Amino acid sequence: MKRPGPTTTATVWKVRGTRPMQEPDRLAAEEPMEIRVESDARDQRETTSLSVTMRTPGNDFELAAGFLFTEGIVARKRDITRIEYCTDPGVAQEYNIVSVVLHPDVEFRADRLARHFYMSSSCGVCGKTALEAVRVAIRDPIPKNGPLLDPKMIVGIPERLRKDQALFSETGGLHAAGLFDAAGQLSSLREDVGRHNAVDKVVGEAFLAGRTPLAKTVLAVSGRSSFEILQKAAVAGIPFVIAVGAPSSLAVAIAEEFGMTLVGFARGDRFNIYAGRDRIVNLAG
Repeated sequence: MKRPGPTTTATVWKVRGTRPMQEPDRLAAEEPMEIRVESDARDQRETTSLSVTMRTPGNDFELAAGFLFTEGIVARKRDITRIEYCTDPGVAQEYNIVSVVLHPDVEFRADRLARHFYMSSSCGVCGKTALEAVRVAIRDPIPKNGPLLDPKMIVGIPERLRKDQALFSETGGLHAAGLFDAAGQLSSLREDVGRHNAVDKVVGEAFLAGRTPLAKTVLAVSGRSSFEILQKAAVAGIPFVIAVGAPSSLAVAIAEEFGMTLVGFARGDRFNIYAGRDRIVNLAG
């Protein structure tokens, strides 16, 4: 089977005024990806279908690793023995199934995990319960000092993120997540149809390279900042999050609870500070 790419081509009718013209168009690809976990704990190999997510194909191993890390299943690179595409005979969509083999020392309990995912994603869960779930998953505390950014740097980061979104330029249909340093330099960027997937991919890349926790980095996202995005940032040890869109109330609660800086509506020369004002320097008054 041919490995799917991040974009595809479709023939569409483009209308200018009242005149239709049939032309090719680039679309962002969207396909399901199943994440399976293989565990050797208690001398018994177990395979668990952990999650199915709709994603843009590409950087699939980073997505799987980032998901397991930000959900608190693994803590260090050595916790994963290997990551591979499914090679089961008779499986037609092998590039849409990723298997993560855990180190035998990693304790994996699928029954506990089901409850954790429910708390992480359910819109009916109370804030207190959700914050407790994040607290359990965090292994490295958020640093209190830095990174420090001034307003000019903050408004420049979303512009840099947008400029480097190559797939968005082709399709206009992808979210992005990028990691920056305190000087505003972009170190990594990933795109996906799902904003949470984009964060998992960029965090997963750092995790597999042994660069976590990301205590000196700034996470920038192209859309709004939800509970899940702040949860993933907190688990990764990221102290500073900049979003082009609005935050949710629970995202603000996480930032306040764990001492993170959260900026939203970062567009043009404006932005709102929702938490962690002390990391922003050179503010007038």
